[in-house]
Amino acid sequence: MFSILRNAVFQGAYWLTSIFFGVGALPLLLIPSRKPLMVWILFYTRTMCFWMRWIAGIKTIVRGKDKLPKGPCIIAAKHQSWGDGIVMFSQFYDLAFVTGDHLEKLPLLGGILRKMGAIIVDNCGGAYARARLVDKELKIAQAHNRRILIYPEGHLSPVGERHRYRKGVYHMYKAYECAAVPVATNLGLRWPEQSWRLTPGEAVVEFLDPIEPGLEKAPFMKRLEHEIETRSLELLANEVGKTEMKSNPSAPIKSTPL
Repeated sequence: MFSILRNAVFQGAYWLTSIFFGVGALPLLLIPSRKPLMVWILFYTRTMCFWMRWIAGIKTIVRGKDKLPKGPCIIAAKHQSWGDGIVMFSQFYDLAFVTGDHLEKLPLLGGILRKMGAIIVDNCGGAYARARLVDKELKIAQAHNRRILIYPEGHLSPVGERHRYRKGVYHMYKAYECAAVPVATNLGLRWPEQSWRLTPGEAVVEFLDPIEPGLEKAPFMKRLEHEIETRSLELLANEVGKTEMKSNPSAPIKSTPL
């Protein structure tokens, strides 16, 4: 019963906060500079992280942020939870990110995304969309010395599973001529995909060692997927092991197949 009440309160806080910040962002769209909007987004995501911690009971631990290169880079992250983007944007003031054009079609959200400088990809555009992204969107982000967040799988994955890594991340890595930083996570254990049922406990978002520029497509894709998936599974197994130890302190720690 308490869990149901906790989740209901969090959902109320989530939607009220989102509506408040969404409406509050409208006047900022009229300001020529995008900086006020980015500060507003930072405030929004940190407020949401506060609700995650003190209502939903999810304590998010961010590791390895010191591994990020100074200046622009590609941040390639595992995507298990609707909260992934919230946590990531709470860590950076000015972060570009890649998203599909389905979000751009929403009137309010579309305007906010364009003002934020999001890199919007035509989901049906194929090679033409990729060429446009490289020629236009990346150059704008590079001119502003911005880091770019991308989810290489293209959509949410259930905990312990993976989707095919899309090659668009390599084309960005090659065109941007900078390091790509893999990011592993187990947040999906606490906030699975788009579920409204959140589970209290610790969640980890971990920045891994950068992949320096210059790799060819095949070795880059292999290394990126291996590092993200291997570490994400380790984080999942570690957290499952902790839960088992709490429920049965005499049980040995073991890796649970996921």
